[in-house]
Amino acid sequence: MSEVCFVGLGANLGDAPAAVRGGIDALSRLAGTRLLRSSRLYRTAAWGVTGQPDFINAVAMLETSLAPLALLDSLLAIERDAGRDRSAGTRWGPRTLDLDLLLYGDLAVDEPGLRVPHPHLHERAFVLVPLLEIAPEARIPGVGDAHELLARMETAGVQALTYGAPSA
Repeated sequence: MSEVCFVGLGANLGDAPAAVRGGIDALSRLAGTRLLRSSRLYRTAAWGVTGQPDFINAVAMLETSLAPLALLDSLLAIERDAGRDRSAGTRWGPRTLDLDLLLYGDLAVDEPGLRVPHPHLHERAFVLVPLLEIAPEARIPGVGDAHELLARMETAGVQALTYGAPSA
């Protein structure tokens, strides 16, 4: 049995657009997983810790037979392969590549190391904008309609990059 899930990608160190595109490519190669769509790339100001370079963000839609924790393990392996060391960084600090499991079907998961829907998804325009680009009917289980949530946020700082064309 497979589920549709969404993964948020972000980077702000080195060649961040290439890192995010590489992350999307790595997602497309995961066993038991198929990349359905990916958003354009977006440039956004840092969230949380603001004194750092702008981020490049995107969202990928996957169909996977991996269980949520197995998918998370795969996401963390992709991050490590991209040079990320989660133990060495500041929370919300600069990173070579960040992959967050945003939604996994309609599931709500609250286990050590994994909360789905992502606990900050509904607060982040830099994730909701690309999510809604590829999934206009997106709903966040237990929270509500993604369009309604985004309508309450400032989105001027979420700028699509012209060279980050979406894939279908």
